Amino acid sequence: MTIRLRAHHLLCMLTYVGKGYTPDFCTNYDEIAARLTRGEDIEIVAGPDDVCAPLLSTNDPHCHKDSVRVRDAEAAAAVSGLLEATVEPGFCFTLDASLLTRFRTAFAAGTSRSACGGCEWSALCDGIAGSGFPGARLQDV
Repeated sequence: MTIRLRAHHLLCMLTYVGKGYTPDFCTNYDEIAARLTRGEDIEIVAGPDDVCAPLLSTNDPHCHKDSVRVRDAEAAAAVSGLLEATVEPGFCFTLDASLLTRFRTAFAAGTSRSACGGCEWSALCDGIAGSGFPGARLQDV
């Protein structure tokens, strides 16, 4: 199967440690992290993705807001450099160990985090990245 991700979730997946908006959100994200660790393909999508799925039935999910679309655009630009390809809806790739290392290195250095400004999870992500990604659900692939 293919995991559908919006661009900013390519950054979020690096520091996801089991904390999230709801228990259903975390259960879903745990499964996505496990699938990514097993090497499933990723397809970039515009708008809500597989991570967003548990939130879509709530009142006014933030997944549809303009601020999130801006975050996606900023993340796509940052990640395009790491992937040496244009990251846009329909782009597909597989995360391997080398690529995960590049993603983590750039994230920890702050060079891929322009999309993270104003995110409520930013402080948590700072600590996780600054400590070498302990507890991150996405394991080496």
